[in-house]
Amino acid sequence: MTPPRTSSPNSLHRRGFLGIAGAAGAGAVLLGTGAAPVASAAPGRVPRDPFQLGVASGDPLPDGVVLWTRLAPKPLDEDGGMPRRPVAVHWEVALDERFRKVVRRGVEHAVPAEAHTVHADVRGLRPHHEYYYRFRAENVLSPVGRTRTAPAPGTSPTVDFAFASCANWEQGHFTAYRHMAEERPDVVFHLGDYLYEYAAGVNGKVRTHHGDEMNTLAEYRARHAQYKTDPDLRLLHATAPFVVTWDDHETDNNYADLSPENDDPGQGNDTTARFAARRRAAYQAYWEHMPLRRLRKPVDTALPLYRRLEYGATATFSVLDTRQYRTNQPYGDKWQVSGPDQWDPKATILGDEQHAWLERSLARSRSTWNVVPQQIYFANWDAVAGPDDGGYNDGWDGYRASRDRVLGYVEERRIDNFVVLTGDVHNNWTNDLRRDFERPETRLLGSEFVTTSITSGGDGSATHDPGQVYWDENPHTKYYSSRRGYVRCSVSKRQYTADYRVVDYVTRPGAPVRTDKSFVIEAGVPGVQDA
Repeated sequence: MTPPRTSSPNSLHRRGFLGIAGAAGAGAVLLGTGAAPVASAAPGRVPRDPFQLGVASGDPLPDGVVLWTRLAPKPLDEDGGMPRRPVAVHWEVALDERFRKVVRRGVEHAVPAEAHTVHADVRGLRPHHEYYYRFRAENVLSPVGRTRTAPAPGTSPTVDFAFASCANWEQGHFTAYRHMAEERPDVVFHLGDYLYEYAAGVNGKVRTHHGDEMNTLAEYRARHAQYKTDPDLRLLHATAPFVVTWDDHETDNNYADLSPENDDPGQGNDTTARFAARRRAAYQAYWEHMPLRRLRKPVDTALPLYRRLEYGATATFSVLDTRQYRTNQPYGDKWQVSGPDQWDPKATILGDEQHAWLERSLARSRSTWNVVPQQIYFANWDAVAGPDDGGYNDGWDGYRASRDRVLGYVEERRIDNFVVLTGDVHNNWTNDLRRDFERPETRLLGSEFVTTSITSGGDGSATHDPGQVYWDENPHTKYYSSRRGYVRCSVSKRQYTADYRVVDYVTRPGAPVRTDKSFVIEAGVPGVQDA
């Protein structure tokens, strides 16, 4: 029998991180798109290298994980270069990189209607355990990926994770992703703006997007595929499981439910019906390209993305979706414009159903840490001197009644060790959380860690000073940085440690990583302390 070909020759024979690095990087040459030449195939056959977008895993459970890949020998083509027929894709999970100790096997059918993607929901694994996985399509093997299951209920191991957001292809290299991979976290939380929807050349000149601004399913698929050709992103996916949630740029900048950014029909912009079609395409492509379970496949314009993940008695993660269910932003989404509409009780950033779900998730938690990974700046953000409340109307400031409901529940139900994880704003921030941000003497309820971008905004600067008005108007803010990077966290029953990991440049590759600042929260003692 002829042995299977592999699209990554080194991936099956090198140990540890370097083995996965070789697997994730093999076969790709960055020539604008990152796609490598593809050998031709007989009609109806799978081409020689269908795994150019790599492999991924996600949403870990104590006994399982989702395994993902997409067959796309020509990633930027409308059909990915695949024949228009279903393809059986076999998967294996093993205790070792050489697959001498295979513990689970199965087969999925990658179909054209789902861009030949695979979402294998593997069960029967051991809790808090490292595994390796790979796929086979016909006679071709994929690169090897590493994943890790969640801890068992009632156990209290230390959990090491990282979170990130905002990776704009045109504005920089994804160097920070490679550094995250080198740290081999238990899990990665991606908090949105995994990609950007803008047309080629609109956002920067470091690299160039493929095609026009995304509107159709084919355009969203091609943009997702382009981002997956990045070797640093592929490496991170192949090294750790992801828990993903979106923000706006996966669909359209600053959209709210079925209202696009430009929603004035009189100006010739999108109508609700046109935007619904666009959102339907965006959600379909997002599900196709993320390691999400099949039960989350979108129906029409809806994709149920908020969910709960338990990491034993150490941490419960309640992952939010602040885009799909929100009402439109007040005051035309203008920056630092405040007024009574920010307190409109009918306005919502989560929707009633998700609000109630979050309250149930917090109430049910038996973990030490109650962590809420979400997208948008949660604390008050006042950049106006004097009594004007200011505010970031695309963030929770625009939905103050929603935020008060969350913090009121935390306060009244005595939810301990409440931590919010945030992306979106392209800078690092650290905030204390109070129900009334204007009264620093009131009870401290939790903390917010805000990660900077992976590349959005370019290199940033060395400053740690956002301006005196920020310090004067936001006494709950403890830290600011303008560099790019991510936040690395280590969480035990006694302590939560957050390290702000930064790179000094992204407009050229190869920047080293360093820790710019570290904070500690002691269990049972709200508020951050310098590490």
